[in-house]
Amino acid sequence: MKRSLLSIFVGAGLLAAGSPAAAQTFPTDDPIIKQIWEEGMNNSQTYPLAQVLMDSIGPRLTGSPGQQAAHDWAVAKYESWGIPARNEQWGTWLGWRRGITHIDLKEPWVRTLEGTMLAWSPGTNGPVEADVVVLPEFEDEAAFRAWLPQVRGKFVLVSVPQITCRPDATWQEFATQESFEKLQADRRAAQRAWSQRIAATGSTVRDLPVVLEEAGAAGILTSYWSEGYGVSKIFNARTRKVPTLDLSCEDYGLLFRLADNDQSPKIRVEAEAEYLGDQPVFNTIAEIRGTEKPDEYVVLSAHFDSWDGATGATDNGTGTVTMMEAMRILKKVLPNPKRTILVGHWSGEEQGLNGSRAFAQDHPEIVEGLQALFNQDNGTGRIVNISMQGFTEAGAHFGRWLSQIPTEITQHIELSLPGVPSSGGTDHASFVCYGAPAFNLSALHWEYRIYTWHTNRDTFDKIVFDDLKNNATLTAMLAYLASEDPERVSTVQRDMPINPRTGTKASWPNCPEPVRSSADSPRM
Repeated sequence: MKRSLLSIFVGAGLLAAGSPAAAQTFPTDDPIIKQIWEEGMNNSQTYPLAQVLMDSIGPRLTGSPGQQAAHDWAVAKYESWGIPARNEQWGTWLGWRRGITHIDLKEPWVRTLEGTMLAWSPGTNGPVEADVVVLPEFEDEAAFRAWLPQVRGKFVLVSVPQITCRPDATWQEFATQESFEKLQADRRAAQRAWSQRIAATGSTVRDLPVVLEEAGAAGILTSYWSEGYGVSKIFNARTRKVPTLDLSCEDYGLLFRLADNDQSPKIRVEAEAEYLGDQPVFNTIAEIRGTEKPDEYVVLSAHFDSWDGATGATDNGTGTVTMMEAMRILKKVLPNPKRTILVGHWSGEEQGLNGSRAFAQDHPEIVEGLQALFNQDNGTGRIVNISMQGFTEAGAHFGRWLSQIPTEITQHIELSLPGVPSSGGTDHASFVCYGAPAFNLSALHWEYRIYTWHTNRDTFDKIVFDDLKNNATLTAMLAYLASEDPERVSTVQRDMPINPRTGTKASWPNCPEPVRSSADSPRM
C-alpha cells in the first residue's frame, strides 16, 4: 500500500508530533488533570485545526474576506463541539481583498522579482512598465520639491539598501571579528545617512510615500528586511492611488544598485487589489457556562487577525489553535466547570489591540468578574515564562496550579514575580489596565522576531507541534484549576514593582480607547 509523504511525516511525528506522550510524573491523582493530559497529548487536534486555519482559510487581515471566513469557521467548529459561540461586532474597518502580484525586472535583463503589495495598497489596473529611480540626497526640502516632478510615471525606491542580506549569525560564524564589526558599523552609518536623506525631504518615513504618490509616481518600492534569509516584514501601505510594493532584501538591493549606478532599471508590475468599503469587524466568543459561579470568568485569549504577506502561522495562528484546542479538551472532560470558561478570538490586534480593548470596554461585567485571563501570542514555542503583571498575590495561585500539573510541562516554566504590568504589546494588556488579572503565556522564540513575526515566511511549516500540544494542554489545565479554585485571584498591588528595563518604579497603565473605525486609526 502506498503512503503519501505527508502521512509518513504525520505518522513519524515530524509534523504533527502524533506519537503517544506518557506523563511520567503526575503530582496529584486528580482525574481531570489526567484526562486533560490524555486528550491533549494523545488525541491532539492541533494539526487539523492549524492546517485548515493556515492553509485553507489563509491570511486573516482585519476587515478582509479571509478574516470573516475565519470567524465563521471558528463559530461552526465550536458549535460542532457543543460549545455555544458567536461573532460579536466591535466596529468597522476598511475592507480590502488581495489579488495577484507579479513584479518583473525587464531592463537591463529579465528576472522575476520576489515581492508583494503591502496590505491596503491599490492595484495597478493592468500591467504597468516603468523606470526605477532612487530617492537622491537633498540639501533641504526646497531641493526635494524642485526634484519631485521627476518621479512622475516612475517607481521610487524609498528604503535603505542593505549592505548584505546574510543574517548576522552567519557573519559571526564565518567572518573575522574585525570584518563583522566593520559590517555592523557600516550598517549603522548607512541607516543614519538614509534617515538624514528622508529628513531632508521634510517628510517622515511614514508620510513620504503619500507625497510621492501625489507627485504622480507609478508606485513605491520598499524593503523591510528582518535580518534573515529571504525574509521581509509585511505591514500596511499608506498609499491609496498607486501600489506600494515590498521587495526581498536581495531584489531590492539589485534594483537600488542598478538605479544608483545609472544603469536604467525598468520593471513590469501587475498587481490586483479591491477595496470593499467599510466592513463590520468582529471578535469570536465561545463559552462553557459555569455551574456554581457563572458570573466569574476564566478567559482564554488570542488574536485571530494576521498580516497577509503569509498565513499568520505563528502570529497568531498557534495562539488561536492553542485556545481552540484547550476549549475542545475542556468541553470533553469538564462540561460543567464551577466558573464560566470563555474564549476570545480578537480581531484588530495588529492595528492596536482594538478588538480586545473594545470587548473589555463593552463587557465591564466580565472584567469585574475575571478570575484569570490566559493569553498567548508570541510564536510556536513551548511556554516558558508567565509574568504576574504586578499582581503581587497572583504568584501564590500560580504556584498551587502549577504544582498540580505534570512536570513534563512545568519544568520549562518560570514565573516572573511580581512582574511589571503590560501597557501594550498584545491582548492581555487590554484587561490588565483595568486592574483585572490577565497573564501572557510567553513562549520560546524559535527565531520569531527574525523569521516569522510579521513576515512573508510565517507559514504552516514553521509550527512545532510538540510544543503546540504542550501549550494547549497546559492552557486547558490552567483554565480548569483557575475555574475550580475556591479563592478569587487577588488583584492587590501592595507596591508597584521596579521595571527592570528602566530601574524605576512601574506605573499602572491607562486603558486606551479602542479605535473602532479605520477612518479614525492613526495607523491607516
